[in-house]
Amino acid sequence: MPRTTEATPPPSAVTADDLDRTVQLAVSVLRQAPSTAWDGRAGALEWDCWETVEHLSDDLFSYAVQLGPRRPPLEGNVPFVWESRRAGGPANAVHADRAAGPAGLLQALEASGALLVAMVRTTPPKVRAHHVFGVSDPEGFAAMGAVETLVHTHDLAEGLGLAWNPPADVCARVLARLFPDVPETADPWRALLWATGRADLPDRPRRTTWRWDGSVRD
Repeated sequence: MPRTTEATPPPSAVTADDLDRTVQLAVSVLRQAPSTAWDGRAGALEWDCWETVEHLSDDLFSYAVQLGPRRPPLEGNVPFVWESRRAGGPANAVHADRAAGPAGLLQALEASGALLVAMVRTTPPKVRAHHVFGVSDPEGFAAMGAVETLVHTHDLAEGLGLAWNPPADVCARVLARLFPDVPETADPWRALLWATGRADLPDRPRRTTWRWDGSVRD
């Protein structure tokens, strides 16, 4: 199936530009962290900050490769080996070279993001590929990559003592695509944190379980 960039997404769609913007903003913020801070926990996660960036890089990489085959799998993942480096650590195919330091870690993150951006740009919108939260399309994988970047950068910012205030318009589009059950609010970033179990909303207690819906809706 030939790759093309001719299709124009609807105005409300999550785009490759949204994903690229989100990854670049995240990398820019994370570069402000001191080199000694990466062994601390990432917010409420059980992983340290280094492992969390590796996990995020792995998310972006894995979404890119799901779209890669000319006939993407519909019932499982492309069979890379995902493994943890320690008990309780994230199971990744992507592991950054510790000798490269935080700069190398963030370069790996930026590169994984670029892979997914490129696949979203060049994969026809009718292509479908497996995800455990619903067989999805390129826009869905862009939204999934964006939400992973948005919320894990939040976790990292908490652990590293950084400020992270992502674009409200991207958050709103991600919510509309992946969390159609979440009502629109004046603060889509706060709503996205609530949707992913990271914040409270007025009259809505923090979620203890959650998942998005990546399936394609007509």
